[in-house]
Amino acid sequence: MKIDLEEMYARDLHHLLMSSVVPRPIAWVSTVGEDGIYNLAPFSAYCVMSVRPAVLGFAAAVTRDGKKKDTLVNIESTKEFVVNVVNEALAEAMNTTAAPYPPGVDEFKESGMTPVMADLVNVPMVAESPINMECRLNRILEFGEAPAVNRFVIGEILRVHVKDELLMNDEIRMDKLKAIGRLGGRGGDQYCRTTDSFEMPRPTLNG
Repeated sequence: MKIDLEEMYARDLHHLLMSSVVPRPIAWVSTVGEDGIYNLAPFSAYCVMSVRPAVLGFAAAVTRDGKKKDTLVNIESTKEFVVNVVNEALAEAMNTTAAPYPPGVDEFKESGMTPVMADLVNVPMVAESPINMECRLNRILEFGEAPAVNRFVIGEILRVHVKDELLMNDEIRMDKLKAIGRLGGRGGDQYCRTTDSFEMPRPTLNG
C-alpha cells in the first residue's frame, strides 16, 4: 500500500507516523513557570541530536484548541528545563502527568514525585528518576500553520545526573536502567520494556 500524506486527515497521519517510528524514548520534562509552580510532562518525539556539543530535542505539540502547553510556555520564559528518564518503576507516575491539567497545577504533587533542584538550572529534577539531564534552551523550531503549529525544542545538555548503581566501567547498565518506550496505537496507551535485548557486533571491513 502506498499512502499519500497530503490526502490524510491530521489525526490519521499522526497515528500512522507515530506507529511507524517505534519504540520512542520518553522525555519526562520538568520546568518551572514564572509563578514558581512546577510542571512535569512526558514527550515521546525525542532524541539526542549531538554529543559535542551535547544537544537533545523534543517535539512539543499544541493542545487540541491550538494553545501552547505549559512546558513550552515555561521554557520560552525561563530558557531552562530538565529531561528525566522514565523506567518501569516510574511508568504509572509518568502516565499521571500526561493528563491535560489546567495551568497552575503542580504535576510533581499530582504524580507523587519528589522535586529536587538541579545544579546549573533553576528547575526541579525528578529525584526518583534514574537519569536527569539539565538543559538550557538553544532554539525552538516551528513547523506547520496556525492553529496546528508544532514546535521542536532544542536544548544544550549542561550536566547529567546518573544513579550510582547504574554505572559499570563508565557505561550505563541497560538491564538495571529498565527504561520504557512509547509505541503507536490510536489510544496512545501502548508502551514497551527494554529488558528483552540482544547483541549484534558491528561489522568491520578488511583491507
